[in-house]
Amino acid sequence: MFRSSIEKKLSAVARELKTLRQELGIVEEQLIQVSDEAEESRLRALVSETPLATEEQRESAKAVAAVKRDRDAKLKRLHGLEQKQDALLDRLTAS
Repeated sequence: MFRSSIEKKLSAVARELKTLRQELGIVEEQLIQVSDEAEESRLRALVSETPLATEEQRESAKAVAAVKRDRDAKLKRLHGLEQKQDALLDRLTAS
């Protein structure tokens, strides 16, 4: 593969990594927020013992799970991009 082609691919991967890391930062902040809200709703459900509080607690737990799935998917994508970047760098140094 031509050196310029590898460099273009590396640049694209680097841009994608930068964007993904920014997105991960946002998702981590969201996870902190929804986790705090879920803990508060869990405590309210324990204290009040009402069906409404229990339902709010379930919904909060679902929100936490959804944000965690999103974070995990982004982390998996980040790992794949880092591997791709490493492979491209190896090919660049070999050429």
